[in-house]
Amino acid sequence: MPLPPWISDLPALDLLLSVAETGSVGRAAQAHGITQPSASARLAKLERRLGVSLLVRSRRGSLLTPAGEAVVAWSQGVVNAAQTLADGVLTLRADRQARLRISASLTVAEYLLPGWLLNLRRTHPGLDIAAGVANSQGVIEAVRSGAADLGFVESPDIPADLSSRIVGDDRLALVVAAGYPLAAQAWRELRPADLADQTLLLREPGSGTRDTFLNALEQALGFAPALPHAISLGSTTTILATARAGGGIGVISARAAASAVAAGDLVDLRVQGLTLSRPLHALWIGRTPTAAAAELLAIADAA
Repeated sequence: MPLPPWISDLPALDLLLSVAETGSVGRAAQAHGITQPSASARLAKLERRLGVSLLVRSRRGSLLTPAGEAVVAWSQGVVNAAQTLADGVLTLRADRQARLRISASLTVAEYLLPGWLLNLRRTHPGLDIAAGVANSQGVIEAVRSGAADLGFVESPDIPADLSSRIVGDDRLALVVAAGYPLAAQAWRELRPADLADQTLLLREPGSGTRDTFLNALEQALGFAPALPHAISLGSTTTILATARAGGGIGVISARAAASAVAAGDLVDLRVQGLTLSRPLHALWIGRTPTAAAAELLAIADAA
C-alpha cells in the first residue's frame, strides 16, 4: 500500500527525537538551528498530520505522551536510515568537497558574503568557488535541486526539508527622500496604519525582504492590508534610486540604506510596533553540510 503523506515529514520526526533527547523544545530548536516558535509550529503540524498528541508542555520542559513515546521509538530507525541515504549520496558526489557552490540573497551577497569568502580563500586558495545571487525563494530552489551546496536567505520561512542555521541578523529600514512629506514626521513614530495608503517600494514576490516586511505589517495591524499603491521592484539599487527621487517609501535592508541615510539623502522612518529585525539563515541538504560549506559557516559564525 502507498505510504501516507506525513511519512515524508522526516525533519519534524528528527526534531521530535531531539525533544525526546533534550527534554525541551527550546534546546531541540537550538540543536537544529531554528527558533523555538518555528520548532513548536513544526511539532504542532506533525501532531495534526498524525492525528495524535505527542507532547505535554510544562514549566519543567516537554514530556512525551505515551503516543509520543511510541512514535519516537518507531521513528529512530526511519530517521537513521534517511541519514544513511543522505550521507551516502553526498559521498557519491565527492567532487563537491573540492568546490563550493553558493547561492545567496541580495543582502548577504552584497554586504556579508565577500568578507566571508575572502577569509575562506586565505586558508583554501585552491578551492573552486562559484557564488550566485537570487531572491530567497530562488536560493531555496537552488539548494533543494542540488545546484548550490550552501544557500543564504533572509526569508522568515525556512523549508522543513532543508537543514538550516542562523548566521546573523539584519534590520529592514523604511526610507524616504529628505523632501518627502513623511520625512518631516521622522521625529515621531508613525502608526502601522499610516503605511497602508502610502506608495511602498517593495522587492519582488519571493524576496525575503518583501516577506519579512509584509509579515511584520500584518502582525502589527492584525490583518493583511491591501496596499493598493505598493510597487514591486527587482533590486535594492532600483528601490534606493526611486526613494531618493521622492517616489515613495523604500523598504530595504538597513545596511543598504546606511550610507544614504548618513549623507542625509534619505530619512529612516520609525513605525510603532513594527518588528523589522530578521535572522539570516544558511541552508543545505542533509544533516551536515559539505566540508567546504562547513568551513564557510564557521567563518560566518565567527564574523
